[in-house]
Amino acid sequence: MDQHTIAAAGLTARIKAEGAELCSLVTAEGIELLWQAHAAWPRHAPNLFPIVGTLKDDQYRLGGQTYRMGRHGFARDQRFTWAARSATGCRLELTENAATRAQYPFPFRFSIDYAMGADGLTITFTIANTGTTPLPASMGAHPAFNWPLVPGIAKEAHSITFSDPEPGPIRRVRPDGLLRAEALASPVEGRTLRLHDGLFVEDALIFDGHASRSLRYGAPGTPTVEFSWSNFPQLGIWTRPGVDLLCIEPWQGMSSPIAFDGEFGEKPGLLHVAPGGEAWAMHRIGLTRSEA
Repeated sequence: MDQHTIAAAGLTARIKAEGAELCSLVTAEGIELLWQAHAAWPRHAPNLFPIVGTLKDDQYRLGGQTYRMGRHGFARDQRFTWAARSATGCRLELTENAATRAQYPFPFRFSIDYAMGADGLTITFTIANTGTTPLPASMGAHPAFNWPLVPGIAKEAHSITFSDPEPGPIRRVRPDGLLRAEALASPVEGRTLRLHDGLFVEDALIFDGHASRSLRYGAPGTPTVEFSWSNFPQLGIWTRPGVDLLCIEPWQGMSSPIAFDGEFGEKPGLLHVAPGGEAWAMHRIGLTRSEA
């Protein structure tokens, strides 16, 4: 498998060309923070482009034609090319090809930069419009952390602490993946979300219009994951109940609303990148110690 390893400041990351996916993040003590793509959910940290979430019937209309595209788009299943590699960073790129044009008839360059530094691993997404018409697109990250972070620690001992109070409301999706119309009460108590499987029986918690741009995830006796993001206006938190993972997902865009029946370019949450222009977003994964 074509992979590259980077390290700095007590963290070691491994990235693979398939999907430009982060597939390992290990502390200096040898603790693996990322879910290792076991059969219950066979991914690590997929990158989402050119949609986030689900389209109605997995299809959309554009210029009188209908195109099919599965949940979260195609980037996570495409092989990226290495544009740069070093001991502390790498850059991977995906451009249009026959398989992408069948689903998404636009020229583009989707780049992902991984940079390891003193404050952790910074991951930057860049969408470049290499065509002559506006480029409608979404992008998002989907890293899955181990839950529990350390074997033997109860899952219910873990929590997420946001940088700011998050009184809500939140959004949810239906079983078919489409965004429900109604807003719902937030389970966050002040800045704290106490984690348990019951939160996710109805799929992800979706924070749309949240105040925070960072959070902490951990439990007494585990490392504390410090997670921050920029230019991602939505945040999803998800697990499959009964599976020992927790996904913290900054997004630009969401599933199609139940009532949406317009052209693809009218879909809520899309970016519209001008010809020759770019759009970017980033997230950072760092690490501190919590007290036992």
